[in-house]
Amino acid sequence: MLKLPRQHSRLRTASRTSAFPLIVTLIIIRLLGQNAYAQKARQVVSPAGNHSEPATAPGIIPPAIVVGFVGGFVKHDSLIRSEIQLAASLRKAYPTGVDVETFENSRGEKALAKILSLLDTNHDGTLTPAEKKNARIILYGHSWGGSEAVAVARSLGKQGIPVLLTIQVDSVAKFHQNDTVIPANVAQAINFYQSHGMIHGQPAIRAADPTRTKILGNFHFDYKTSSYDCKAYPWFDRFFVEAHTQIECDPKVWKQAEALIRANLLPGSSSASTP
Repeated sequence: MLKLPRQHSRLRTASRTSAFPLIVTLIIIRLLGQNAYAQKARQVVSPAGNHSEPATAPGIIPPAIVVGFVGGFVKHDSLIRSEIQLAASLRKAYPTGVDVETFENSRGEKALAKILSLLDTNHDGTLTPAEKKNARIILYGHSWGGSEAVAVARSLGKQGIPVLLTIQVDSVAKFHQNDTVIPANVAQAINFYQSHGMIHGQPAIRAADPTRTKILGNFHFDYKTSSYDCKAYPWFDRFFVEAHTQIECDPKVWKQAEALIRANLLPGSSSASTP
């Protein structure tokens, strides 16, 4: 009878000894958990001691995008054309921060896809509201290219994407296109035209919503008295569509177009005065 308490005592001592590592382990886990929680709390608390959301990386601003469309059946890299020369001048002036592209007027869908890819800064295949809001797009073109510029602007508008400026030079409407009405997502639009010859440009453009789009003007050029020979251009252009070709190679027209584009590419600019 007297030995029983000693046996119970040894059992209790053995029980305490076997439980000791488990207790130590639980204490260590608890301390580690508290430390992790403290680190997380320090990330959330700002240096001033105010609670705030964890900092996130600022959104990447896409480049300004300038897209030009050539007229007729001209290739997008035909260096004799003023549209291509304007693009080259802009690339030289803006080596970074501005993406300048030229396309045939039949490649409107390709141009649209390029614009959307440039705006998709996180490369997830879907444009966020912020990516659309950050868009800075300028579209210009001659002849059918002017019509295509308006068509691409309209396609962008259907997706809620703003356009800074459209420039039409002797714009000729393509089949099933309307180059006279500028969609409401365009902030500014300007039209240069001449009225002679077998092919001549749209004499007037107007805004679908005048409260959202400013028409900078419809500017008429007459080459009866002051013409350009456009020697570098193909002979059939100079012979069959002389006036339509002359406005395309008129340096005054493209200097004004370039001045408007540059004004809209200035940081923070949202409008430009009429040239």
